[in-house]
Amino acid sequence: MTKVERLLGSRALRVEDPAILNGTATFSADLSLPNMVHMAILRSAHAHAELVRVDVSDALRMPGVVRVVTSADLAGKLMPLPCIWIPGGAESHFPSHPMGVPGAGPILATDRVRYIGDPIAAVVAETREQAEEALAAIKVDYRVLPVVTTPAEALADGAPRLHDDVVGNLNALCTYGDAAAADAALDSAEVTIELETWNQRTINSPLEPRAGLGEFVPETGEYVFRGTSQSPHDHKLLLALMVMGIPYNKLRIISPNMGGSFGTKGYLYSDMPLVLWLAKQLGRPVKWVDSREGLMRSTVQGRDQHMHGWLAGTKDGRITGLKVKSLANLGAYPSTIGPGVATAMVGRCVTSVYDIAAAFAEVKAVFTNVVPLGAQRGSGRSEATHLIERMIEQYAHKIGMEPAEVRLKNMVRPDQMPFDNRMGWLYDSGDYPGTFRHALALAGYDDVATLKAEALTRGKLLGIAAVPFVAVSGVGPSPRMSREGMLGGTWESANIRVHPTGEVTVIIGSKPHGQGHETSFGQVAADVLGIPLSMVQVLHSDTKRAPFGQGSYGSRSFSVGGAAVHRAALLVRDKLIALAAHMFGVPADQIVYHAGKLHPNGEPGKAKTLQEVTLAMWYGWDLPVGMDPNLDITTFYDPPDFNFPHGAQVCIVEVDPRTGVTEVVKFVGVHDVGVQGNAMIVEGQVHGGIAHGIGQALWEEAVFAADGQLVSRDLETYALPRATSLPNFNVETHTSPTPNTPLGAKGAGEISTIGSPVVVVNAVCDALSGYGVNHIEMPLKPERVWRAIQEAKSATKAAK
Repeated sequence: MTKVERLLGSRALRVEDPAILNGTATFSADLSLPNMVHMAILRSAHAHAELVRVDVSDALRMPGVVRVVTSADLAGKLMPLPCIWIPGGAESHFPSHPMGVPGAGPILATDRVRYIGDPIAAVVAETREQAEEALAAIKVDYRVLPVVTTPAEALADGAPRLHDDVVGNLNALCTYGDAAAADAALDSAEVTIELETWNQRTINSPLEPRAGLGEFVPETGEYVFRGTSQSPHDHKLLLALMVMGIPYNKLRIISPNMGGSFGTKGYLYSDMPLVLWLAKQLGRPVKWVDSREGLMRSTVQGRDQHMHGWLAGTKDGRITGLKVKSLANLGAYPSTIGPGVATAMVGRCVTSVYDIAAAFAEVKAVFTNVVPLGAQRGSGRSEATHLIERMIEQYAHKIGMEPAEVRLKNMVRPDQMPFDNRMGWLYDSGDYPGTFRHALALAGYDDVATLKAEALTRGKLLGIAAVPFVAVSGVGPSPRMSREGMLGGTWESANIRVHPTGEVTVIIGSKPHGQGHETSFGQVAADVLGIPLSMVQVLHSDTKRAPFGQGSYGSRSFSVGGAAVHRAALLVRDKLIALAAHMFGVPADQIVYHAGKLHPNGEPGKAKTLQEVTLAMWYGWDLPVGMDPNLDITTFYDPPDFNFPHGAQVCIVEVDPRTGVTEVVKFVGVHDVGVQGNAMIVEGQVHGGIAHGIGQALWEEAVFAADGQLVSRDLETYALPRATSLPNFNVETHTSPTPNTPLGAKGAGEISTIGSPVVVVNAVCDALSGYGVNHIEMPLKPERVWRAIQEAKSATKAAK
């Protein structure tokens, strides 16, 4: 029998790339329709103020202006935005919404603005330039109110109240684990570590900002939204049901190529219903494209956890307890799923890869006068990992043990799987110590003394660190997500159609935004059916064409959506086998399906191709009783539990003590994402995640002034990693298939972002350990590192 090369897991070239590379791919900003007009949004100049007067009369007289709308024009016509994640089992408080769900703020500000990007009015004009110029003609009288930009300020007595329905600005109070056990472990500990740290707010920076084009078709009464949406089906449901109050079947969402997302484009924003509503009002398509500064002022931001941790342990390196209290800065409004991202994804993850018998976490989600908080690659899990790994590093130094040895001593072992982390997660599979040792060996961890000595000859301080990590991924199952507070399902769907020619169309509910769905999902179908990838077409991103799917977020696309494709492909194959058995006059279990051909067992010379059997089914001349003459199968997949990819990373840095400049000179990673759909795509995701994490560690920070103004509002004031600032990454893989998906696949899109910020920080602290520096807050900009060195020197002199 001819050996068939498996497509699943291979490094097949991405089918998406030619159009992107040659410039023919269509992005939202490229879209155009006849008779189209353009919208611009006036955003608040203050972080907190009453709107005394909004005068649009001068703007209406500006050249090309077609319409100007404020909240008064929308009253009774558009409902506020909804929030669909109420932190489960928690004390939760939200602004109201007419549908009885939590509210997430008005489409346009009514009586008050609550952050500097709050939308106040929308201008529609013949050109984008005319619409933006008219914004300056809108006169807004503000009565400025007190501002709070941090959770601690917002929770303090006498703080301004941001929402009438939310006393004390507290959105949610969530607890995880066993508080009494954690306190007892701390009280009886031989050694304790206490650390307060701030996982700074960061700004998602996809290549393409958000954009949307709204159209109303009067002949059918249908609204069509084309734009940046990583969850088109969810957005269709929420917009139709909870914002616009229109029939579900009268809204279509089409999402073209997106220049990345990192979580930002899975949320509802005011511009989406505005372009749709205005398109009907004006009888013309309405287009809106955000600017880079606009994205930074109004698109959800990430991280921003003010964390306080206590770790208990023995003098010989055994961790006995952990207690965490964290304040999450939600910003001015609860974004679509922001409260869940800020709570469960932190509190349930604080124990990471470690077997800690007594652990507890408390997370308070708090409203403040800054941009709303949402997901960012690795959200919650990265923050939790940063805290425990910083404390373990300090614990190891305090007891005089090698940090890697402490970590290995406390890791969950393979023979403990599945492992209950006592915070709500059941880890599925993996060899955490083996992955960690692999990374250490790959980096030459034991030879670091030689490297440190050599660096000193060049006036540099070399530091090294190694961290393991694990992440909850593959969002689902739906019943479990309901207990976490999610208002909706988290299953995924797929449709497979085999045409009379034998060619295959796969239609998926998942929405790609850079992950290569058309390639990896196509590989699943081609692998099961034994056909070349070139015979498979993957369609997506149109709610009128694809079955309802929950979208791409939480590293779930391949592990959950790919499982739906796999299930559909197996059913297609079963139906082909049933027809072949009928054609050959043998039982179905006597049919061999191999390399896209079917034949009776032991008679390969009689083989018929998939195309021949498909055409016979399409003719419908001689089918088994009850068989329909088609191969068009839709399936749904709701996983029994989450999946838990894991990994380990080693970072080597060199610090120039004269300037504080840090250079990452070596970065090694070993990651276990279960069975891979496409090894090259996974490697690319891992590279991107590492770069993202290094960026947070060294450069990225959303800076707000005391009055709530965003200081880092463009790419001149907000630093991003560049290729020239990064080393070549040395990454390898382990594979432990998860039992929670039929493919054995785990999430791959976020895992390398979980540990990369803290491994850089730990490496820098190791480099500066000779000065007595044991902690620096991110980002480790040169000035901050230089000051830490000077302060440590001054403290040493004072002690003498």
